[in-house]
Amino acid sequence: MKSLNFKRISGNFAAVFLLSFSFLFFAGGKDVLSQQIPTPESHFGFTPGDDRELFNYRDLIDYLKKVADISPMMHMEEAGVSEFGQPVYVAFVSSAENISRLEELKNINRELATNGELTPSERKEFIDRGRVFFLFTLSMHSTEVGPSQSAPLITYELITSEDPEIAKILDEAVYMFVPCHNPDGMDMIVENYHSYRDTQYEGASLPGVYHKYVGHNINRDFVTLTQSENQAVARIYSTEWYPQIMVEKHQMGSTGPRYFVSPPHDPVAENIQPGIWNWMRVFGSRALTDMTEAGLTGIAVNYHFDSYWPGATYTALWKGVVSMLSEAASVATATPIYVEPGELTVSGKGLAEYDISINMPAPWPGGWWHLSDIIEYERENTISYLRTAALHREEILRFRNDHTRREIERGREEAPHYFIMPARQHDRSEKARLVNLLNKHGVTVHELTAEVHLENRRFSPGDIVISLAQPYRAFIKEVMEAQKFPVRHYTRDGDMIRPYDITSWSLPLHNGVEAVEINTLHGITPQMLRVVDMPYTITETRPSEYRAVLFPATNNESYKAAFRALGMGLDVKRLSSPLNVKGEMYGKGSFYIEYHRRLENVLEGLLVSPVYITEAMNPPASELKMPRIGLVESWFHDMDAGWTRYVFDTYHIPYTVLRPVDIKDADIQGKFDVIVLPDQRTPAIMGTTISRYPPPFNEGMEREGKENLVSFIHHGGVVLSWARSTELFLGDLSFERDGEKENFRFPVRNIAGNLSNRGFDITGSLLKVNLRKDHPVTLGMPPETGVFHRGNPIFATSLPQFDIDRRVIASFPEDGALMSGFAKNEDLLSRQAALVWLKKGDGQLLLYSFSPLFRASTGGTYKLLFNGLLLGQEL
Repeated sequence: MKSLNFKRISGNFAAVFLLSFSFLFFAGGKDVLSQQIPTPESHFGFTPGDDRELFNYRDLIDYLKKVADISPMMHMEEAGVSEFGQPVYVAFVSSAENISRLEELKNINRELATNGELTPSERKEFIDRGRVFFLFTLSMHSTEVGPSQSAPLITYELITSEDPEIAKILDEAVYMFVPCHNPDGMDMIVENYHSYRDTQYEGASLPGVYHKYVGHNINRDFVTLTQSENQAVARIYSTEWYPQIMVEKHQMGSTGPRYFVSPPHDPVAENIQPGIWNWMRVFGSRALTDMTEAGLTGIAVNYHFDSYWPGATYTALWKGVVSMLSEAASVATATPIYVEPGELTVSGKGLAEYDISINMPAPWPGGWWHLSDIIEYERENTISYLRTAALHREEILRFRNDHTRREIERGREEAPHYFIMPARQHDRSEKARLVNLLNKHGVTVHELTAEVHLENRRFSPGDIVISLAQPYRAFIKEVMEAQKFPVRHYTRDGDMIRPYDITSWSLPLHNGVEAVEINTLHGITPQMLRVVDMPYTITETRPSEYRAVLFPATNNESYKAAFRALGMGLDVKRLSSPLNVKGEMYGKGSFYIEYHRRLENVLEGLLVSPVYITEAMNPPASELKMPRIGLVESWFHDMDAGWTRYVFDTYHIPYTVLRPVDIKDADIQGKFDVIVLPDQRTPAIMGTTISRYPPPFNEGMEREGKENLVSFIHHGGVVLSWARSTELFLGDLSFERDGEKENFRFPVRNIAGNLSNRGFDITGSLLKVNLRKDHPVTLGMPPETGVFHRGNPIFATSLPQFDIDRRVIASFPEDGALMSGFAKNEDLLSRQAALVWLKKGDGQLLLYSFSPLFRASTGGTYKLLFNGLLLGQEL
């Protein structure tokens, strides 16, 4: 049988061919084709779900391609690539007629999702001819193997089934799925499982992260879209296929409910229309009923998970997609587990006891739990969801266009009406990056073509305007405004319902970009606006001849250019005092690079043009050298270290990954200038924790490594440490100096516990800090900025002794520290230290109480990291 891959057939011939094939299919050829479709068991050599058996990503895709090549009921296409370069696919299963009409149906989806001006007759025709597209994204968390392992069985059943109900479902709906959201991680986990199978370490955790960079945090990236897999999935629902419904499929802990379906628990996002939540309840209630009727127990709703924070795949909620989450109880990767009844428990959010409840009407009694159980739950859940989608096809399609109309109307009738980003920004490169990010999200971006006065402020041509009268109004408002957490309680005056994740994600505030909220509708006319060309750049014509370029220290992108130039062997200098160029002052720390033909490669792809120097100049500057950087990353799924690697790679910063044990054994003094310790638990660094990792991955730096690190500082090295890893440097320290043991303490301590006892509480929020002026760490920074903070540590300093000194580089203001998110009793932070510089002997230590690059989402504090890497180089 020749391939029916739609991508290989073009033009009108494709439509005629597929329609003809569909006729033959309906005329009785389905039985013949079904017999030609390989069973999953025949392809893999086992039935997916069998105990202790897993297939990898290539095997999965090979099977699905075989089915798509044979059956006119299936189509596959590439949606993007993974961070390691593997293709990410999206697959479609439906009736042969629907598959033959995919392009038409795609266009219908787009019109219903984006066009608020459809005439009644156009709308009726689109609804009549349209089909519900239900997107399933599978196993983005690679240890959660069940969803991807179930895909072949579900696909085979849908395509070969003789059940008339299945046929009816596929007439009305399109099962659209990403077979594996994280291909690289899937291969890592499968290989790791197979390598320890039949040993005492069977089911052991994968050492490191199951992704090139971010591991579990791949599901924390759907606002900033830094990872290529997430960009692919976001394109599917934001700008290409516009499905009406989606679910991201996960697994959870092993000792609670067996399965979670929507709706979620409070808190929920307040910018989302109530109809979205109501449709969630329709799908979830039906799934709970269908799965229970099928004899499955332990299914919970309104439990543990919330839909307050955007950042997961279900960020599609803010774009008019009814977006849900499912979670199955896990096994030991593919090894079955036995759960004693007394071990079953719940978290208390939606379920206070593991017992019969309206949110879990049929508890699972305990016993053996297999991968095949997970797959059966996934199968029943998938069929139920598709059945509900098919049953309500017309209503769902109508709702999608109604939602679009209402969002556009709300943008016209409800404030805010616009966000305006002035051309003049402290960091112009972050503004340009934000504009391009909004475009990736499907947001229309304009710029002013004329001057306008609004709310006592003048805006100029070239200023960026984001109108909220758009289909994605909820998303625009959510990510552009400061967050105010909706405090909800379990009972009146009872405990606050805590959020599942963080409470701040404002793109302008996190990235140091001024975005002015405009609550006045009138004043900007359509004639004043021009759609911005993408990609958006802030560039000027490059002169035919120039002697040098100057990159302002205020722009993050200037550091990228400087590091890239150093990596190419170019001479880079850093201003030791401000420089006047053509009447503009450029601050200390800006980068000066004389012309070289390879400089053209540095300039390629920049969002902001440098300052071109056309006259001879000898600026006050010092030569910059590339620091030799050691980045400490433990084996314990060290996500923050992975994010650090991502940022370093993005900014062309070379580094060597050090495992904690390497610090005990390596000659770090002779090999490195800077050691970076991202956010990680101290026991994981020291090697004093009990884990699910086999030896030698449990080893840490131990006492010898810690002393080696302290000695590294004393003898001239620079160490950067943030968040939990700072605990290494608090309290008693020692190292060998001139053959004798020296004991000392840095004059800094963590007072977070004391503040918590006094009522301070924070849940991942943006806090304002004041910065020390003209310090090497704050070059290019404004006088104050926002830092993303988890509430621990908080520093207090004291008087130093002997060869130790300290300076508070960032401190909280006397009042008004909260910029976005949630904080209780924030006044307790008044004037406390957030970032401390310490000197010991010839070396330096920077202790950040916050992550300067939290999930690659806080561009506003990147320079505090980049400048730290360059400490020790004179200006």
